[in-house]
Amino acid sequence: MRILGIDPGLQICGYACVEIEGDKNRLVEAGTIRTDGDLVIEARLNQIAEDLKTLLEKFEPDVVAVEELYSHYTHPKTAILMGHARGVILQKCAETLTKVESFSATRIKKSLTGNGRASKEQVQRTIQRLLLLPFVPEPNDVADAVAAAMCCANSINNYDSKD
Repeated sequence: MRILGIDPGLQICGYACVEIEGDKNRLVEAGTIRTDGDLVIEARLNQIAEDLKTLLEKFEPDVVAVEELYSHYTHPKTAILMGHARGVILQKCAETLTKVESFSATRIKKSLTGNGRASKEQVQRTIQRLLLLPFVPEPNDVADAVAAAMCCANSINNYDSKD
């Protein structure tokens, strides 16, 4: 099974493809989708849509794991811009009939570290250990995407073990 984790953002979207084989998870690829801040918002959203379509075609994920937006932002404009990017991501998944699972940041952190308030560094070190990576995943956008995919994998593995 393949899971594509996405950390939505207007300027930078992190992505990570994780493959589940039994009880083992393997990082296939991780990176960022970057948009040009000088472009109008509709052009930036279109770039995210085009790049995500390419990722969906390349990895053919069984599910896309997307981090939910926070309901309380100190910078509401940031939340709105992230919402636009998240909307484009969800639309592209719907267009390709790809299943989407959404997870809160707290659930993602708790799933990986056992602590819903874990620091970014704790999450990165946990990912490094679990996936046997020679380095911690960076930048934060990539780490967040890997974490979303791993949370989804944990959710699937826990569900499957109950059957």
